[in-house]
Parts: sequence; C-alpha cells; structure tokens
Amino acid sequence: MSISERFGRLKDNLRHRWMYRSDGRTAQQQSKASGAGAASSKPASPQSSGGKFAWLKIPKFSWAGLRSSARRVGLGTVIFLLAYYLIGGWWINTIDDDADFRPVATDQITGGSTAVSMMAALIDREVNQNSWTANDPFFVPSVWLDNMPNFQQGVMSALARFGFELQDQLGRTRGSSQVDPDLQIVSGLLQYPGDTWYMDLSSSLLPVASAESQYRKARRSLLNYNERLAKGDATFERRGDNLMATLDRIALDLGSSSAVLADQIEDGSYLIDMEADDTFYNVKGQVYAYYLLLTALGKDFEKLIAERELNTAWLQMLDSMRTAALLQPMIIVNSAPDSQLLPSHLSAQGFYLLRARTQLREITNILLK
Repeated sequence: MSISERFGRLKDNLRHRWMYRSDGRTAQQQSKASGAGAASSKPASPQSSGGKFAWLKIPKFSWAGLRSSARRVGLGTVIFLLAYYLIGGWWINTIDDDADFRPVATDQITGGSTAVSMMAALIDREVNQNSWTANDPFFVPSVWLDNMPNFQQGVMSALARFGFELQDQLGRTRGSSQVDPDLQIVSGLLQYPGDTWYMDLSSSLLPVASAESQYRKARRSLLNYNERLAKGDATFERRGDNLMATLDRIALDLGSSSAVLADQIEDGSYLIDMEADDTFYNVKGQVYAYYLLLTALGKDFEKLIAERELNTAWLQMLDSMRTAALLQPMIIVNSAPDSQLLPSHLSAQGFYLLRARTQLREITNILLK
C-alpha cells in the first residue's frame, strides 16, 4: 500500500469518527441503523471503526469549560502575586539598627581613619548586604515597603553630610589647601538621589546610573582615600577647630530634622497618620548613622578629647544619640504630645534628638575655650 493510500485511509477514518461522535456508536452499528430492512450486515473493518487511531478524539468546545479554566488561572495568579509580594517583601524588610555595628576587618586600615572605615562599611551593608530598596521597581517584592527605604535614605543623608565635612574640613590642611580628589568624588556621589533606578523617564529616555552604582563608587573612593592616608599620601587633620566645625554641621542637620518632626506632629496629630512612620524612620536612620560616625570619630580624635577633658560629655552625647536611634515601636502613633491615652512617638524621638544636639553644642563650646 502506497503512502498516499495510507493517508487517504487515515483521512477517511477521522472523518468517519467525526460524523458519528455524538452517540459514540461504531460504524457497524450505524450501518445497521441505516439499513432497517436488512437481516444482517458485514462487520466493520478495523480501518472503518478507527482501529489503532481510536485514541484520536476531538474535544467538544464549551464556553462553560473555558470560563472555569480562566477562573482557575486567574485565582492561581492572584495567589501567586500575593505570596510573591507579601512574603518576598517581609523577607527583604530589614531595619538594621545594630548599635554595636563595626566595620569588617577588610574595611579597617591601620593608619587610616576609623570614621572613613565606618562610612564605607555602612554603604556596603545597606547597598550590598541588605539590598537598597528606595528605588525598587514595581516587579520587585519590596516595592510596597516604606519603613526600610526611609531608614536607608536617612542613613545615606547622614553619610552625605559627613562626606561634605571630610572634603571641606577633615581632609584638608587649611581652607586654602587643595581638595582631596577621592573625597571630592565621595561628596558628589553620596548626593545622588536614592530613588533613582536604571530608568528615569523624568530625565532621560535612555538608561541612567542607579543609586546603588553611585554609592558603590563612593565606597571605593573612601577605601582608596583611607589606603592613601595610611601611606601618608592623604590628609586627615585631627585639629580642634576641624572637630568643632564638623560637630556644628551635624548639630545643624539634627536641628533641621527636629523641624521636620515638629511639622509632622503639628499637621498630623491623630491616630491614623500614613506619613508619620516615613518621617520617624527617616530621622531614625539619620540619627543612627550619626551615632556610629561619632563613635568612630571619637577614636580618630581620642587624644584631643582626652586633652580637652571631653570624655564625659562625649559619652553622654553618644548615649542620647543611641537612645534616639534605637526607638522602634511596632506601630508609629502620632498622637498629640499632651494626649492622655496614646503616645506621640515623634515627640519622644524629637526629645532625644534635641538632647543630643544640645550636648553637641556643649562640646563645641568647650572646644572654643
């Protein structure tokens, strides 16, 4: 039998099964029904009844079945997305306020600055280890988080301010001396907006540098500066006027944050305030970073602090900073400061922040004498 004859017979078999698919009867039964007057009929051949192709069945189309399948697919998709975003966001969410955090051994360079090592370590932890979340796009499960991004933005704002002081005060012999090239890079890169992803349609249709990439470059420049400092090829002035100017700038920054807290307390003193937690965690991140930086700066200026008998005042200031940095209620309540029933967490945070700011001013007054 030729190939064309085989395909012709297969076509006849399929057509035969399509014609009589409704009642499921065999070809032999169909021929008996059509010949009502015949006494008998010849049994159907395997080819006419389907034979080895009997398993080929064309499913019957049903709108109800289609709707049922669509519902199952839709329900499965919803469950998957809920699990992906809720569980994934919960897994990523980290408010890393470890007050005993210290740089790893690779970031600590003998002969370098402890404060610079702390800056590099904080950038590495928040960008590389904990994952930077402030610029996450919609398809990343942490996109719905707000406390962690605000905390990280607060940390980076403190590092950016301290980067300015490194460039203008600590990293120069005098105001007329040359700016250190690595510190100049650090100062610029840490000002980069933290919510910038690889695509920023508000500024360009082309891909742009992400916040993470800029902060990693700043970290490399910090480590490079510290290595040059250890070799004697860079400057870190441990003079009293440099320390005083740095503490004054930090105090001004804390004063600005207290004004932000005051505005939020005044504008939203009620039980449900969707912006109170954003403000709280942003200030928390800022104070936390300053606490670690000032702890490290105390080691860089250990000799000067001892000579000016500032040890007690320095430790008291750090204690106030630490208390403000470690405040972390389960739910941020922005009630009125004189409320009888509900707390005002922003007021409590502002109290310790202003206490630390006052103690910074006391230290700078002693340095003036």
